[in-house]
Amino acid sequence: MKHQLPITKIMTKDVITLDCNDNLETAEILFKRNNIRHIPVVKNKSIIGMLSYTDLLRISFADATDEYDDDVETVVYNMFTIEQVMAKNVISVPSSATIKDVAKLLGKKEFHALPVIDQDKLMGIVTTTDLINYLVEKLQPKSFNTRLYNEFEY
Repeated sequence: MKHQLPITKIMTKDVITLDCNDNLETAEILFKRNNIRHIPVVKNKSIIGMLSYTDLLRISFADATDEYDDDVETVVYNMFTIEQVMAKNVISVPSSATIKDVAKLLGKKEFHALPVIDQDKLMGIVTTTDLINYLVEKLQPKSFNTRLYNEFEY
């Protein structure tokens, strides 16, 4: 397994972001429609925070609604702004970071996503799910029946 591969090999490059002026209802819709758990928050194209689906769950019953139902309860969401709910002291990595570097960092910290930033520009996002998928791919025997594996959707 090549541990010195750059994180750019497994990160998500087309990152969905929230503007700091967006509302939490918009955030919930993005989480559910795109089946994601972390969204970087930007202000004037610079990242200022990270909002996780767990952050929303802490203030609402966001998981109690149907995942395809865009009619979300807005009463609680109107009480808070994205900036009040998001994590503000975001740790990021440069695109030159290796998969091993990122795995070590995520293994030590209590978060599951890192923005990949070069010269104050958001280049991508890498999550623990990306790392697990990479590990599964690398540990999968060459003769492994991927058709059978893909039938087991979790």
